[in-house]
This record gives sequence, C-alpha cells and structure tokens, in this order.
Amino acid sequence: MKKLCILIAIVLLAAGGVFADKSVLIDFSQLAADVKLGDAEKNNEHTATLVDFADVAGSSYDEEVRKAMKTSLAIENWYVQLASSSRTVDNQALSYTKESRLKAGAKPFQGEDMASKTVMGVRVHFPLAMYNSYALVLPPFEIPAYSNKTELRQDQIVEVEGDGGTKFNNFGVVKNVGVLKTVHVTAYGSNFPNGFGVIVKDQDENEQTIFIDYLEFDGWRTLEWNNPNYITEVRNREVRKFPLYPHSEPHLKLVGLIFYRDSMQQGGDIVTYIKDIKVTYDKALLETQRDIEDEAIWGILTARYEARKAAELKRLGNLQVLRTLEKQKMHKEQQD
Repeated sequence: MKKLCILIAIVLLAAGGVFADKSVLIDFSQLAADVKLGDAEKNNEHTATLVDFADVAGSSYDEEVRKAMKTSLAIENWYVQLASSSRTVDNQALSYTKESRLKAGAKPFQGEDMASKTVMGVRVHFPLAMYNSYALVLPPFEIPAYSNKTELRQDQIVEVEGDGGTKFNNFGVVKNVGVLKTVHVTAYGSNFPNGFGVIVKDQDENEQTIFIDYLEFDGWRTLEWNNPNYITEVRNREVRKFPLYPHSEPHLKLVGLIFYRDSMQQGGDIVTYIKDIKVTYDKALLETQRDIEDEAIWGILTARYEARKAAELKRLGNLQVLRTLEKQKMHKEQQD
C-alpha cells in the first residue's frame, strides 16, 4: 500500500498536479457598489477597493472637492475604450459597463445567495463600417499590486497597519505566480461572433494579451485558455534555484478585457456579461517556514512595497484628479 501511494505521488508530480494552484483573479460578483459617496443618489462605490487621490491633488482645492477624489473598482466605474479608429463621440457614448443583477435561480448559480448574483454587463458599440476594430474594458485606475487594506471611517479611508500589501488580492491581483497554466472566464454569450481576451501584467511590467475564445454561444459558459508552452513533464523543465529573502514574490495582475470585431462581422452593439476570471498556475516559490523573521530585522520588503505603492499612486492619481475636476465643471441640470 505504501509503495502504491508513493507511485501515485510520483505520477501526480510528473503531471503537474501537485504544484499547480487555482485562484480567483477577479470576481465581479464581489464588486457591487455597497456605499454611497459624494452627491450620488444610490450606492456608487465599493468599500474594500476604495482609493483616495486627494493627496496627489495637493492643497489648493477645497475640502468638498478633495472628498470627491475617491474611486474604487465598483463595476460601473470601469470604462470602455474603443480603438482610435472607432472612437467617435457616438460610439464611445454608447459603450459602457453596467452593474447587472441576475434573476433568482439563474443558471449556473442556483443555490447561491442573491449577493453573489451581480455580474459586469458590457455594451460595446462598434462602427458600422467594414474594418477591424477592438474595445478595451479597463478599471478606473491601474490596479496596484502592493497596497494595504483600508477601512472607511466617516468618509475617511484609513489604512490597516501591518497588512503587507494584500488589499487587491483577488480583486485583480494574484501573488506568488510562476508559470501560468490556464485562464478560465465565466461569461454569458448571446451568439455574437466577436472574439474575447484578457490582458494581464507580471511583476516585471511584462504585459500579455491572452485570446480566450469567441462569444458565439448562448447562455453561461466557462471559457478556457490553456498555455501552449506549459511543460507538464518535470524532467523536461529547466530546474533552477531562486534566492529567497529579500526577493519579493512574483505576481500577476489584471490590466483589462478586450473584445475584437473582424471587418467581416456586423457592426453596431454587442452586449455580454462577465462574472469572474480564474487562473491556474505553478507557484513561484514554495511557502517555507524559516527560523528567522528576516523582514522584522531588515525591513527591506516593507520599504520596497512603500516605494512602489507611492509610485503607483502618483501615476494613476493624476488622471483621477483631472476626472474629478472635469465632473465639477460639467453642467448640471437644475432640479425643480
């Protein structure tokens, strides 16, 4: 019996089954707006992913404007950006995301509570002319890989001490990713022939666009991409040792979604829904127990995380400030 167990373990190791992990990269059913900020009439932000850009704006703006400089990964904050050749005013205005709630008992989510029945609805209005095009669905800001969890206290975003940069874990970020094996997307099709893909980025800023599948089906389906370069045979892999501390663990983060339109396909509207994106991957490093708390002594990773977080906040914050100011300048209809 013992020999049989050893044999099974060897077979699983050779097949890659032992070291492949599966994680949720992002689940839009967890990104429903749950708090009302600013002058919104209904919930418009997602508490767990709130980011405050007021510090980037400086001190020249009054307190009311600074309070409005908060945004999150709430579904309706995501936006559609058409290819430059398709970005007319009408096409862009008719391309957007919507928080979409399913009917009770909707397949394949029967038995789940209603809180998990919110998905991202996407409308893209492609040009009617016959030429190739694409549309990106992007978050309101580049999702930070390193950011501490926060809490909302009386309209103030307060950072949780000692979190270690896990705020966006599974909200667009997966840590300790080595070789990517598969990507699974739960999507709703309505027989549109358009292609669909996912754009991801690693810790070295290497961006990869992964074509998943076509949306030419009806109802919910789990679309799957398998890495053609994934080596399942251990003996054929390049085996190397990596230094541990103070090297930080690699990660994978979501940049956005992409929809393709071929010149021979009919233009106009496409409408689809996305529930979640999951990834299967090899761990970059095995989680090991060490005799010494390296970080408590040296603090190298903490300093590095803080520097990256500040750089990311500054880079994505300037755009958010400009958007907030633009909203303030827009004409508002007078209420009777």
